Amino acid sequence: MANTSAHPIEKVSIIVSHGSLEGVYPGLIMANGARMEGIDASLFFTFFGLDAIISKRMHNLKVATVGNPAMHMPTLLGAVPGMSSFATSMMKREMEKIDIPPVGEFLTMIHDSGAEIYACKATVDMFHLKPDDFCPEVDGVISVGQFYEKAAGGQIIFT
Repeated sequence: MANTSAHPIEKVSIIVSHGSLEGVYPGLIMANGARMEGIDASLFFTFFGLDAIISKRMHNLKVATVGNPAMHMPTLLGAVPGMSSFATSMMKREMEKIDIPPVGEFLTMIHDSGAEIYACKATVDMFHLKPDDFCPEVDGVISVGQFYEKAAGGQIIFT
């Protein structure tokens, strides 16, 4: 039986903490979907998820083949030289077939649609990054407390 008293989601804040290709895309897809539905969205990149918004790294994200049970292959096979590159090229080819853009283009689309994009200050400090290390779509480097202020009243999604 459906709950007729449920309120529609009006706001989401998505945390991206993984820097692999399969770790970044769920957050991008969810933010894009939210904006397409008229839902306010923000992305908060932390730890290795920062690779998706660092200009020099965002175009070189790879599929994690070692220790990834979803690859359905022995870990040893995932460690074979070139396996990650092979899996990455296959995944990118399949995403292109269904019109999912590359990370940089996707971030631009999401940002242009009105979503906000932030980097985690603690992680930026820990990795000794500077504001000019990030792609232009990044709206700022904010603390966790500032993230919670911006997320207030919405759903927080951790990918």
